[in-house]
Amino acid sequence: MSVPKQEQDETGRRGFLAALLGTGVVGLSLSVIYPIWRFIFPPRSVRVAEEAVVAGQASQFPPDSGRLFSFGGEPALLLRTPEGDFRAFLGTCTHLGCTVEYRSDLHQIHCACHDGRFDLSGKNVQGPPPRPLTRLIVQIRDDDLLVSRGS
Repeated sequence: MSVPKQEQDETGRRGFLAALLGTGVVGLSLSVIYPIWRFIFPPRSVRVAEEAVVAGQASQFPPDSGRLFSFGGEPALLLRTPEGDFRAFLGTCTHLGCTVEYRSDLHQIHCACHDGRFDLSGKNVQGPPPRPLTRLIVQIRDDDLLVSRGS
């Protein structure tokens, strides 16, 4: 027995539409799930191993100021306290990785994303950051400010 031509056409069209709809649903699901997955499990960043970086000249760095610089491909913050001491930290907030800045009006390191604040030793004092900033070592050689990772 053979199946009538009209039924074959409907079955073929129905199968094609089911496959098309199924593909669309899978594509939509993946386009929603993938960004959520990447947010929960971000890719590990590759660090460039740098022993030390010259972040500026001490003579051109006034007290109570801060400046961002690149340290191994990531932002870092060099600041000079009102007393004249130099301190450096990785410039990413420990909450969600936003870039921090030194606010001389507050005498604190500030993350504008969620109003996180750190004192001048890098300790988290306000907002959602769960831990202190990563401290870097600052050395003065001649007039150069040499910043390196702690050992």
